[in-house]
Amino acid sequence: MTIFIQSLDYQLWNIITNGPEIPTNIVDGQRILKMNNEYNDHDYKLLQLNGKAKHVIFCALSPSEFNRVSSLDSAKKMLVHDYELFAMLENENISSMYARFNDIINALKGLGKVYTNHELMSNILRCLPKFWEPK
Repeated sequence: MTIFIQSLDYQLWNIITNGPEIPTNIVDGQRILKMNNEYNDHDYKLLQLNGKAKHVIFCALSPSEFNRVSSLDSAKKMLVHDYELFAMLENENISSMYARFNDIINALKGLGKVYTNHELMSNILRCLPKFWEPK
C-alpha cells in the first residue's frame, strides 16, 4: 500500500503518515487558520491532497470497515473504541484473543495512547466469558 500511494504522489504519503495540512497564517508568532477567501494556489493544492488521501484510504477499506470508521476523526479514536468494547469472541481460544488484544494495544502505543498494566489486566479479565469466572 505504501508504494502504491507513493507512486500516486509522494506528498500524499506524507499527509497520510503525518496528518492533514491545514492552511494557516502566522500572526504574532501563533498559527491561525486561514479564511477561505485567503487561500492561494498552494493552499488549494494542500487541500486537494488532503481530499485525495481520504479518498485513497476509504477506497482501501471494505464496506464494513468503512461504515465503522467513516464517522471517526482519527485512528486513535477508533482503536480506543475497539479497546473499550473488546470482548472474547465465541469459540476463540485465549491465545488468539490475547493476540487481538495486543494488536490493539500496540497500535494505540504507536499513536501515543498508553494504558497501565492494571488497566490492561482489568480489561482482559472483564472481557472473558462467564465460564472463566473463578468458582
